[in-house]
Amino acid sequence: MVAGGHPATVAAAVELLQAGGNAYDAAVAAGFAAAVAEPGLSSLAGGGFLLARTSDAEEVVFDFFVDTPGRARTSDAPVPHLQPVTLRFKGADQVFHVGHGSVAVPGCLPGYLHVHRRLGRVPLREVVGPAAALAREGVVLAAQQAGVVRLLEPILTLSDEGRERYLVDGGPFTDGSVMVNLPLARFLDAIADGDVTGFGDPDLARVIADDMAEHGGAVTVEDLTAYQVIERVPLTAWHRGARLLTNPPPSFGGTLIVRALSRLSARGDRLPPCGSGAALEQLAEVLDEVARYHTAPRPLSSRGTTQVSIADDEGNLASMTTSNGSCSGVILPGTGIMANNIMGEEDLHPAGFHTAAPGERVGSMMAPSILLPSDDDPVVLGSGGSERIRSALTQVLVGLLDHGLPLAAAIRSPRIHWDGTTVQVEPGFDADAVAHLAEHRPVNVWHETDLYFGGVHAVRPSGERVGDARRGGSTGLA
Repeated sequence: MVAGGHPATVAAAVELLQAGGNAYDAAVAAGFAAAVAEPGLSSLAGGGFLLARTSDAEEVVFDFFVDTPGRARTSDAPVPHLQPVTLRFKGADQVFHVGHGSVAVPGCLPGYLHVHRRLGRVPLREVVGPAAALAREGVVLAAQQAGVVRLLEPILTLSDEGRERYLVDGGPFTDGSVMVNLPLARFLDAIADGDVTGFGDPDLARVIADDMAEHGGAVTVEDLTAYQVIERVPLTAWHRGARLLTNPPPSFGGTLIVRALSRLSARGDRLPPCGSGAALEQLAEVLDEVARYHTAPRPLSSRGTTQVSIADDEGNLASMTTSNGSCSGVILPGTGIMANNIMGEEDLHPAGFHTAAPGERVGSMMAPSILLPSDDDPVVLGSGGSERIRSALTQVLVGLLDHGLPLAAAIRSPRIHWDGTTVQVEPGFDADAVAHLAEHRPVNVWHETDLYFGGVHAVRPSGERVGDARRGGSTGLA
């Protein structure tokens, strides 16, 4: 079974499962498909993580997040150019930093190919095929995805190629518009044929690096050829008798979730009643305590991130979270691929832009996770949502383990998020509970649900699969 961020992403994974592939073939197929069907959230030139627990109990995190660029750049090279772009959200305007100087060394494509070589079993051509067909024939973006394209329009349309792809007759992208990407289809065909083996291929790397150098970017040939997927031991924690596997350092999302659960455990065996004012007050206090460990600026925006969760009938589990930041507006020459803007993400660079050493792996809030309860009925889960990832996953885990909620109820229940100054509150809580919380902390009650609060897509092999409607969630069964 599969849960993900778009019906086409899920369908690609289901197709691989039905063709005899395992959870990892399906996850890689979903990643390629998301690059077409979720263009504001994922890209082959983004970065991500896949947490695997195989049928023989091997547990590994594949870290294919982005690297800081700049290998082999000389000391007199110009400072990478970041272009400010203002996006208009419902509640505020925010400046984003994009352009060639915002592009980090991409990891998704090498990550997918690495996972397929390591754990997949069907030919790569079959894995890439669904995505290539989507790019060639077109895909209707779901309402959530089309909304993200409209939100990011000032970034996505910085180039002529971007304007051609992300506008419809010169106007905003509509919910029913079809996304076609013929350059990406040709690139995917080349991967399937073995003619392209990654961004580090000499000819492709030189074309990308030359384009970066010409337009103020920092990515070099050496960056693309030296990039490595890192296999890490998952971070492990226990809560209410269940074992949690999640993303370890240098990323920080998993660590913050584990700290939140630890602080809740320290408060006793039982929490106040689910959804009560006392429960909200306690949860806000814990989220505040945990946030103090992560002092980066807290953005108003919803960063571009998506999740796919998969369980096959052999016992293989895969949780994969990927991101393209807020997109850079830069389409890699000849590929149709929108590059990330992760070097321009303020929350990931608290010391300032381009201050990290070249080749350093950038930290991330992404936290693909697998929960292993004592009843041997695992849950595969993860979320998009930048800073809200830790809040969303913590609350789903608390719902499952502390309150005994079914998976669907744990995901669909309203959420809160402490943003450093105010408790952001989703609609759906009892008014008296919110009033109780407001006696202790500043509160902002939203009038509608929003992708701000994350998108937890999850499956439980015993029968539950849930796509979070906040981020266009979809599910499938093979």
